[in-house]
Amino acid sequence: MQSLNNRIPKIDLHGESRDIALVLIKEFIIDNHKLKKKEIHIIHGIGSGILKNTVHNELKINPYVKSYRIDFFNLGTTIVELKTD
Repeated sequence: MQSLNNRIPKIDLHGESRDIALVLIKEFIIDNHKLKKKEIHIIHGIGSGILKNTVHNELKINPYVKSYRIDFFNLGTTIVELKTD
């Protein structure tokens, strides 16, 4: 039996630059919105916070994002709730 966690789409941005991460985030959100996914996970790591800030700045303005929060159990992951129009 596959766990629920394995069905949630994830993207891992470790090692990516801000510019590449931004493109990947936007495409990932659009693709999953088209697939009518309600939740996605963005793995940005902890580090100096550059990728996390890039992710959160995009999520604030992205029209497909309903809400987002840091994963309580993994501070290097942001959980995103997508709008379902």
